[in-house]
Amino acid sequence: MKISFHQRPRAFAVLMVLVTVMVLSILAGALAIFMKVESQLTANSNDAEKLLWIGRSGVERACWILAQEPGSPTSLKQIWAGGPGDGPETNSPIAGISLADFPVGDGSVSLAITELESKINVNRADTALITQVLTTMGVDASAISEVSDSIQDWVDTDDSTRPAGAESDYYQGLNPPYYAKNAPIDDIEELQLIKGITPLMFKGGTATNSDSPFQHHQLGFGHAPGQAENYPFGLRDVFTPFSSGKININTANANVLSCVPGMDENSAAAILSYRDSEGGPNGSGVLTSIDQLNAAVPNQQALRQLKNYCGVAGSTYEVHATARCGTSTREFIAIVFRNGPNVQIVGFHPK
Repeated sequence: MKISFHQRPRAFAVLMVLVTVMVLSILAGALAIFMKVESQLTANSNDAEKLLWIGRSGVERACWILAQEPGSPTSLKQIWAGGPGDGPETNSPIAGISLADFPVGDGSVSLAITELESKINVNRADTALITQVLTTMGVDASAISEVSDSIQDWVDTDDSTRPAGAESDYYQGLNPPYYAKNAPIDDIEELQLIKGITPLMFKGGTATNSDSPFQHHQLGFGHAPGQAENYPFGLRDVFTPFSSGKININTANANVLSCVPGMDENSAAAILSYRDSEGGPNGSGVLTSIDQLNAAVPNQQALRQLKNYCGVAGSTYEVHATARCGTSTREFIAIVFRNGPNVQIVGFHPK
């Protein structure tokens, strides 16, 4: 019987070939994946650049639209707000245009424009106005003075502390420590740094645990001991760091209107009804003067306060431009100021 000694080297060679083929296949697959990722990254980089310029083009288009609008009064019926148009707009270059899906190059952009005079300028708000905001929200009475004084201490330029407020000596004792700004707020998120303002107070809502066997209910203003915070709206919903300082009675919502000192629920509802029912001498529902509310709002105290805190026009806008290119989408935000036909971009950044 003959024994062959050539089978083992031959089998080993076949095994080595198989291992080599397998390794090469894995390397080829890895290279293919790498190339695909590189191609996708390159495409994403190109799209990011395109989206930036599409977004910027959208903001420029918003500026052009605002420049065509009448300067006063301004209202939600106008084209910049998505309305059908009012007065001179119907014969202007922007008549009939859409704010959605405007083509730019090989992409498109959609616009959403908010007039910031529809909110309260937190940098110019006095004690009465801040107190009314907090009271309307239902903030506990014991916290109202602390929050009001602390907001004003944050935005003023001195180091003098109001009775219930806070300056840098208080914030330096926190972990981590920081300084009071002592300058106007330029990002509404800053409110969360201010003494007394809780996350829920800032954003609104409730922290009640729905799984709790005993649910708390808000009774009147403030909160009972042990009761969870519960706010119908947050400070971010009614405050803005940018505006001319006057609240536009034509664009403010029910929450903002109810925060004007002296206002009551019925007076705020009467103003909204006046706007919706197209009252007034021109039959448009757009107020050209606060005096037009004499018949609609019988509360004379409320009317006097409206004249102190409100106007009928806006000049500051926040533009949200949603840019699309292929399957990529990105949103950009800009702040623009308008002075007649002159519209200036003062801030532009991705969301």
